Amino acid sequence: MSRTYDVISENNGGLIKAWVQGVELDDGAKKQLLNTASLPFIHKWLAVMPDVHFGLGATIGSVIPTINAVIPAAVGVDIGCGMMAVKTSLKSNDLPDSLAEMRFNIERAIPHGSGKARRGSRDKGTWHYAPDPQEKAWQILKSGYDDILSKYPKLSRKENQMNQLGTLGGGNHFVEVCLDENDGVWFMLHSGSRGIGNRIGTYFVQLAKKDMERQMKNLPDKNLAYFEEGSDYFKDYVQAVSWAQNYAKINRDIMMDALIVAVSQTKKIPAFTCKKEAINCHHNYISLEHHFGKDVYVTRKGAVKAGLGDMGIIPGSMGAKSFIVRGKGNKDSFCSCSHGAGRVMSRTQAKKLISLEQHEIDTMGVECKKDASVLDESPKAYKDIDKVMEAQEELVEIVYTLKQIVCVKG
Repeated sequence: MSRTYDVISENNGGLIKAWVQGVELDDGAKKQLLNTASLPFIHKWLAVMPDVHFGLGATIGSVIPTINAVIPAAVGVDIGCGMMAVKTSLKSNDLPDSLAEMRFNIERAIPHGSGKARRGSRDKGTWHYAPDPQEKAWQILKSGYDDILSKYPKLSRKENQMNQLGTLGGGNHFVEVCLDENDGVWFMLHSGSRGIGNRIGTYFVQLAKKDMERQMKNLPDKNLAYFEEGSDYFKDYVQAVSWAQNYAKINRDIMMDALIVAVSQTKKIPAFTCKKEAINCHHNYISLEHHFGKDVYVTRKGAVKAGLGDMGIIPGSMGAKSFIVRGKGNKDSFCSCSHGAGRVMSRTQAKKLISLEQHEIDTMGVECKKDASVLDESPKAYKDIDKVMEAQEELVEIVYTLKQIVCVKG
């Protein structure tokens, strides 16, 4: 049987197994991967997913198993970013001909985007006054946050972290209503730990660089600065990341509840239920796992856990298919799969090269924004999701194929 991954290695001892057959692996990402693979505490090899592309510090679409060390920039600043999907009892014929009202209801129910439009105005991506579910959820999170602040008070900011619970954020974060191959209706969303996750990530990335100033010359990339187990900051960082990952999961739970209500309030939508096939999975995170005889910290930077039977979500672009998948437990990949299609254009390139006309063609049939504000997320900016799925056939099996009909971008 032919091997479905490529093996990449250099004389420095770094080893990579890359599921990239049929998809692009650019030179910048390859160099970045080799830098990470050369670190002395990598366990066995790096696993690379087919949505791989250049990132800050560590490559997006990489799985990094480490022994007694963690790399803050490998996790990045969108800690706990991930996906959630719920299958409903609705069918396509239950939906109105126009989905515009549904999109507007979703946009009102879930704050999205970011930035203060004018002096004194609030960030449009947060709550002005947090609703009751956010207040209750924050009580679960508050003690952990207070513990982190007791050690690192510089992480504190005036804004209340509670007011970002249940909010989407910007960039590639999204909310979608989709149909599966049996015309069943699904709700799906993509978000993470919002501003506090960003602050935790940024703070500890800089702390790691400062902590390793004398050793920087021995690193292939200063963004690969790390904490060793037993060092002053290792335990604190793992604690803070774990808290942010929990914040991200709760954030998605709250948004999903708001999404369900928003759709139910759309005219002509019949009463419906949500089935038990709900999935809530990270794709930017650290997990302590056992692989090849060792307990290791697995950093999935744009990758999803795909252990035997694990359910996951692999979204395409805003005009392409998405997939609900079941993991095959492939050991060589450290039980992982891709987290999406992966970019082939930077945001700047996409805005320059993709026309509004092309965007409208590629998002035909999707109720979404058709203006210049989303060109950096237009389908042409991403890899072909079918080729990405073909490259990882040994990692996951497809359970449902989804096609979005409503898309709200952050």
